[in-house]
This record gives sequence, structure tokens and C-alpha cells, in this order.
Amino acid sequence: MTTDFLSQCIHSAHLDNSRGRHDLALGWCHEALQLVPDLPEALYNLGIAYAGMQKNSSARDALVRCASLTGNNADAQNSIGVQLTLLGQYDLADKCLTRAISLDPGFAFAYSNLGKLRSAQKRPTEAKHFLLKAIELDPTLAAAYSNLSGALNALKEFEESLLVSEKALQIDPANSAAHNNRGNALNELKRFDEAMTSYDKALAIDPNNAEAWGNRGVALHDLRRFDEAMASYDKAIAIDPNNAEAWSNQGVALNDLRRHEEALVSYERSLELKPDTDYVLGDLVHTQMKICDWTDLEARCQTLEQGLLKEGRASTPFGVLGLFDNPQLQRHCAEIYANDKLGFKSPLGPVAKRGKGEKIRLGYFSMDFREHPVAHLIVDLIECHDRSKFEIYGFSFGANTGDPMRKRLESAFDKFLEVRSLSDGDIARLARDHEIDIAIDLGGYTHNSRPAIFAHRAAPIQINYLGYPGTMGSAHWDYFIGDRVTVSDDNLEHFSEKVIFLPNSFQANPSQRPFGAEASSRTAYGLPERGFVFCCMNNTWKLTPECLIRWARILRGVPASVLWVYVDATPARHRLEEAFEQLGVDSNRLVFSNRVTREVYFEQYQFADLFLDTFPYNAGTTASDALWMGLPVLTLAGRSFAGRMAASLLQAVGLPELITHTAEDYESLAIELANNPEKMAALKAKLAENRPSHPLFNTPLFARHIESAYRAAYDRYHAGLAPDHIYVSS
Repeated sequence: MTTDFLSQCIHSAHLDNSRGRHDLALGWCHEALQLVPDLPEALYNLGIAYAGMQKNSSARDALVRCASLTGNNADAQNSIGVQLTLLGQYDLADKCLTRAISLDPGFAFAYSNLGKLRSAQKRPTEAKHFLLKAIELDPTLAAAYSNLSGALNALKEFEESLLVSEKALQIDPANSAAHNNRGNALNELKRFDEAMTSYDKALAIDPNNAEAWGNRGVALHDLRRFDEAMASYDKAIAIDPNNAEAWSNQGVALNDLRRHEEALVSYERSLELKPDTDYVLGDLVHTQMKICDWTDLEARCQTLEQGLLKEGRASTPFGVLGLFDNPQLQRHCAEIYANDKLGFKSPLGPVAKRGKGEKIRLGYFSMDFREHPVAHLIVDLIECHDRSKFEIYGFSFGANTGDPMRKRLESAFDKFLEVRSLSDGDIARLARDHEIDIAIDLGGYTHNSRPAIFAHRAAPIQINYLGYPGTMGSAHWDYFIGDRVTVSDDNLEHFSEKVIFLPNSFQANPSQRPFGAEASSRTAYGLPERGFVFCCMNNTWKLTPECLIRWARILRGVPASVLWVYVDATPARHRLEEAFEQLGVDSNRLVFSNRVTREVYFEQYQFADLFLDTFPYNAGTTASDALWMGLPVLTLAGRSFAGRMAASLLQAVGLPELITHTAEDYESLAIELANNPEKMAALKAKLAENRPSHPLFNTPLFARHIESAYRAAYDRYHAGLAPDHIYVSS
């Protein structure tokens, strides 16, 4: 009777677990364990029941007890290892699966599960080894092919992954995981519609496949169908509320929907579940900065820095630029990211060396060939290039917006190639087919960039320029374009690339900009009719607490002044007002600018008296826009490239007196200028005189200088010399 009842308990527990009725399964397990306290089958089902009820520590304890009782049973060790893997108990799972293999060296399924564990541990090379062994032992094991497909995706071997996943599906067409991995490979290859079909097939087989729901969300996000992506992430989270990656991806989608407050909730939940979720802490802090939420900022930045120093994937490189004026840390972060995302062996191999051509073929690569700051900076340069010596190609992988800037750029290039639908490898292959000599990456590690194109080697010479103000931390880029102000000799070691030193400023600029719409009035923008107007039109995420402290002191030192800032989100405005009130400044002295048309944006500068730069991440395009409009820019030069951009622009327009080197000097000079109308007027007059005569806005001159750099890099390559620092003379 007891034996029959035990069998009934175990059978019922297993059945209820399989149906998701974990509370009922728990009861059956306890019934069995009252009779036989160390019954392995009951402990195993108890672990599954606890896991299903999100009681992970209890689940772990039950499974560990079961493992200790079945140490000589390969099947049991394998099954327990699988469950411990699902719980994220990787070390314990490793012991069980390794034990299973030692007990049965021909146990293909255990090798497959160990390979899957290695993938979960982000050790894909080892995963591949174990999975190939599983296939060698059992060439018909669909799970091994499916798991191998996942490992190959992690290794960025997407074409091979696709073939392997299809092999798995030939053996077992109902393998949901194989359809999911196939979708991941297709998504990376930019075959989005096919990827969606694979995810839908995976979910038709297993509607509770949380991973497939999450990956489907990623594909929809890549298609910029953000609301649909959100629905997929919601489904993944409903099935598996402990899926840290799904919470993280939901945060990314919410950010793109400009729902930043909600994004913070998603990021925080991801970190609660898994404190070391890849790059989430950096995304969280960057999102806080977007909405002027400085809650726990100092502590979070310390945690982020400590994580990076421990080789953790705490932040993407871009997020670090605005938080730390530390070029050594910036390079370290870039190296961690590059090793993670770009540390694969390209199937394309090295670029075949060609002889010198009649013209040097330049390829500019960007997602921003549209109404965008990078496009506005670069378009005149493209048009000014010497066509007798250079042939200019544009590789566009951003959305075709059809706006006037997009159309102008399409005409500016000798050949404009729309490559958005191609994989990174195929874009690199296309560039090679066109025999591009120098590939210029205008995106770096910014949003929607595609650095893997350069990991595949689009050209024998590859340059990081303009869009990302920092090192790429990778040998895939040979050169970085800077100048003597932005890159000091002390900072050279913090660049993985060799530096091209242009003689004036690193920044390409158009020779002409709009002068803005016809001037309306100060009051039309909410400004007082009288009084000094400080302004800062930089993005909100550049506003650090230290900036605010200095700005508050400046306002207190100039009683009749106001500060005009670009902040278009209401919650951010409220936080900024509260911050200034706490710093002793009436919030009525803050005037906010919204998103406006380009013409209105330029018009605004006519009503400001002095542009206060941010730090540690300076103004770039906004600084040159202000200078073009005759508005002096006061900057605090830092240590990193991002913290010295405005200084470079001021040097090139002949206003070095507006470059300060300490926060105290920055503060005191702002107050001095605002309280000295004659000195302020003299500065504006000097800027008006210098603008047409100094090199900052001389695009033909800039084009000749950057072309000299391109030729020097080209000549070194053809002379068989490794890249080295290039100094272009004026």
C-alpha cells in the first residue's frame, strides 16, 4: 500500500508540475517525503515545484539534497543539472552535469546540457566543444544541434548557426528552441521577416517559451515597431517574471518610446533579479540623467566604476563618457564592450591587398544620413572633397527619412548605398567589392550604430570619426581623428587607435548655417525683457549635479540673470526647478526650451548672451552652432576627448580666453563677463570678426587637411607600414 501510494504521489507531482499546478505538486511531494524523507524522486519534483512558485532558494536546496542522494546515477545527475541551470545555479549545475559525464562518458544528452550551461555562463567556445562532442556521440540528437546553434550565435557565427538550427529542425520540426535560435541568427543577419516567422513557429509549438517571446521583442524593436516589441516583452515577463534580460530589453524599448520613467522601473527590476545584468546599470544611470533624476547617482556611479574595474559589463561605452572624466576608464569600458560584442573571427578573413589606385576610395558609414547633427556637420565636407583624387561612397544603414538632408547627402556622394537590410558581414563584403580603401565610421558606439561592420573589416584602413567622441578600445579601428586640444600627449595611451592630429579642430563644419528665422522677441521664448541670459542647449543627460552647483553660484553672482536650458520633459523640469531651489536660486530664473524646428533653434541663440557649457561631456554641435550665431561659449576643459570638444572649437575660432581649466575659474569668469557689459560686447565683436577669418568654419580648408591625413594613412599602408600617429601641418 505504501509503495503504491508513493508511486501515486510522485506521478501526481510530476503531472501537476508539467501542467503548471506547482502548489498541488508541492502537496504531493510533502506527502511522499513524510513517508520517505530522502526519496530522490520526491525531492526532484519538490525542486521543480518550488522553482515554479518562484521560491528559488528552496528549489535549490531540494535539488542539492536530491543530487547528494543520486551521486552514482548519471540520468539523475543530468536531470538535476538541467534544473539547476534553469535556476541560475551554474556552479552546482556544473558539478552535476560533469558528474553525469564521468559516470557515463557516452552520455550525449549530458554533453549537450553541459554545452547549454556553458552558453548560459557566457563561455560559448567551451559550449561549442561540448556540443560537438554530443553530436559526435549521437548525430540524431536534435537538442545538441539546437544548443550548438545558440552557442554559434554567441560566437557571432550566424551563417553557421542558421545551418545548424536547420539541421536540428530536420531531425525534430517541433523543437521550439531550435526555431528560436534560428530566429536569433536571422535577426542578426537583418533578415527580420524570416526571424519573425521563426519566433512565431517557436511560440506556436511552445506558447510559454519566454525566451522566444523576449527575442521576438528584440526583432520588433530592431524593426522600430516599439509598441509591438513592448507587447512581446510583457508576454515574456508574464511567463517568467524573473527574466532579467526581458526586463532590461523592455527598458530599452521604453527609452526609445521616450517613456523614461517607466524605463527606470524596468531597469531597476532587471538589476534586482540579476545585479550584474549586462550593461543595465549604465543604461539605468544614463536614463536617470535624461530626466534629471539624480537619485543615488553618486553611489550608482561608484558601483558602475567598481564593476568596470572588475572587468564587468556594467555599462556601454557611451554611457560612461557623460559620467566620468577619466580617459583610462573610458578606454577600459570600451575594451570590455569590444571584447564582448566584437571578439569574433570574421569569416571574411583579412582584406586582400591591392595596388594603389588612381583615386583613393573613401567610404563613410552612418545611420544618421538624415536630419541629424552628424549629417549637418559632415555634408559640406562630402561636397568639398577633391574628386580628382578621391572617390566618395556613402553607406547608409539608418532609416530612409526622405527629408531634405537625406536627399542632399544622396546627391553629395559619388555613390550612395542603402545597406540597412544587409547583415554586418554583408556590408563589409560589399565595401570590399567596391574596393573601399578607407572606411570612416561616423557612429562608433552611439545608438543604432553597427560597429560589427568594422570587426568584419570593410576596408584595409578603418577610422573612428566624429559621431563617437572616444576610443573604440579595439584593434579593428586603425585611426581616431582628433587635434592637439582634444588629445594631449598624456592621453595617447588611452586610445587603442593611432591618432590623426588635424591642425585646427577635429570637427568638420559647414561653411554656412542658417542664421535663424527673423528675430521675434525675448518674451516670445519666455525670457525677461531685460537682464543677462545664460543658456545651454545641450542634451539633458549632460546636466550633472556639479554643473548645477556651478550654475546656481553663477546665477547668484549675477542677480538679474536667467538660465535658459533645453529640457522638454515636464518631470525633468520639475526636478531641475527643485534642485535650483535647494541651491538657493528661485526656480523662476529657469527658462525652458522645447524641441523646436532647426530655424527656431538657431533663432534662439540671438536672444542669449553667453552659452554655459556642460562637463564632463562638452557641447559639440551645439557649441559650433552657438559660435556660428555669434554667441560666445564658456567651457570647462576636462581630461577626456568628450570633455575638450568645446575647447577645440574655441581655439579654432580664436577665443581661447573662454577655455577654463577649473570649476572655480569657470564660475568666476561667467560672473565676471555677465557683470561687465563692455567686456562681453568686446568678446562678441571679436567672435563676429573671427568667424569668417578663422579656420573653424572654413570647410574647404578642413577638407584639404583631412584629405592629407587620409593620404598619409593610405601611403603608410601601401608602404607596408603599421598605422602610426599622423600630424597634419597647417
